[in-house]
Amino acid sequence: MAAHTQAAEIAALVTRQQAAFRSGRTLDLAFRRNALIRLERALRNGEANLLAALREDLGKAGAEAYMCEIGLTLSELRHMLRHLRGYARRQPARTSLSQFPARSFTVREPYGVCLVMSPWNYPLLLTLSPLVGAIAAGNCCVVKPSAYAPATARALGDLLRACFPEDYIAVVEGGRAENQALLDQPFDKIFFTGSVAVGREVMRRASDRLIPVTLELGGKSPVLVDATADIGLAARRIAFGKLLNAGQTCVAPDYVLVERSVKEPLLRALAHAFDEMAGDALRSEQYVHIVSRRHFDRLTALIDPGRVVYGGAWDEKTMRIQPTLLADVSPDSPVMREEIFGPLLPVIAVDCLDLAFRFVQERPRPLACYLFSRSRTARERYTRTLRFGGGCVNDTVVHLATSHMGFGGVGESGMGSYHGRRSFEAFSHEKSVVCKGAWPELSLRYMPYTARKERWLRRFLR
Repeated sequence: MAAHTQAAEIAALVTRQQAAFRSGRTLDLAFRRNALIRLERALRNGEANLLAALREDLGKAGAEAYMCEIGLTLSELRHMLRHLRGYARRQPARTSLSQFPARSFTVREPYGVCLVMSPWNYPLLLTLSPLVGAIAAGNCCVVKPSAYAPATARALGDLLRACFPEDYIAVVEGGRAENQALLDQPFDKIFFTGSVAVGREVMRRASDRLIPVTLELGGKSPVLVDATADIGLAARRIAFGKLLNAGQTCVAPDYVLVERSVKEPLLRALAHAFDEMAGDALRSEQYVHIVSRRHFDRLTALIDPGRVVYGGAWDEKTMRIQPTLLADVSPDSPVMREEIFGPLLPVIAVDCLDLAFRFVQERPRPLACYLFSRSRTARERYTRTLRFGGGCVNDTVVHLATSHMGFGGVGESGMGSYHGRRSFEAFSHEKSVVCKGAWPELSLRYMPYTARKERWLRRFLR
């Protein structure tokens, strides 16, 4: 009965948002701008509560939580406020001779009522960043935070309810029952961030109603290190990407393919980098814990003691796992068969960079891919021949920390992209319009067709 009541309440909520969207109030640019300003102000004023929630859910230290969640969200908000008018402006298009006299243009229009489903690993950023795009494009929106980050879900609910009426922006908290009830609704757009398995289910359910989707998923993001790389720099930046959120990041370095000649120096440099950054990780107040017992048990089961060359310990009480290097791992081992999503880093030696490229090409397209090399030829080959969502040369993770490029996956790692202009486009439809003049009225297109008309049509349309 409770599930039925919840489903009915969700259906009524969507109906109210549909009516609010039809009223046209979200179409006004001043309305959208004011909504973004209210959200920015609320985020700044509520920073302490949000930091406390992130600490409760994941053990995130204030600096990391601000850098990776609040700060990036504020950056996206400021970018959208600066560029909103330009993104919404109608764009002129060339008019073909066959349409003379006329003028042509495209205009971005909001989809209507959107659903944003966000994950637990960056519960603030990955909820509010797509919401910024939905608001900027002129939509109403229902937000569904993850039940695995309950404190942050509650804090987001309080923040957004204080900012906006429910018939404009609403938050639905809960778990699977609420997710299923939401996917039963006739949304105009669904934006989902999460696992590949759940992304497939979201897409399947959306296809029943032909609802467009943006899917931000994951995959095993490789790091390629060749003999020309600056090994010390590579180790620091790989360790940085792996330590963020204790590896619970969709673009975290998942495994390393390193040329055999520099394998041992890289392992030593990685161990040193982990020591410098994390110290006694199991007792560090700056080191994130694993989100749940289920994920903790899954990760510890992936640690093969015979392959551990650094770390390998864990604390069941705090659900922290040491940064762990695994060497000489078989490509068929359990740790290489699934996205790790934790602080384990397999390192596989290859005889040459060609074999590393082939290794990546033979597997599903990852969300991210990283190359450490001083070779211009290697960098060009990485850019042109490997298929992945996005990545970095001589760094990790930072390619997503910008509003000036889109972020998204390809193949099993996702579809569609967002950030900055791409967020505005993700939540809007590009409508094409031809404004036709009344004179002169050419008779060529009208029946009855004659040989003379056909000759002229062929001249216009060739």
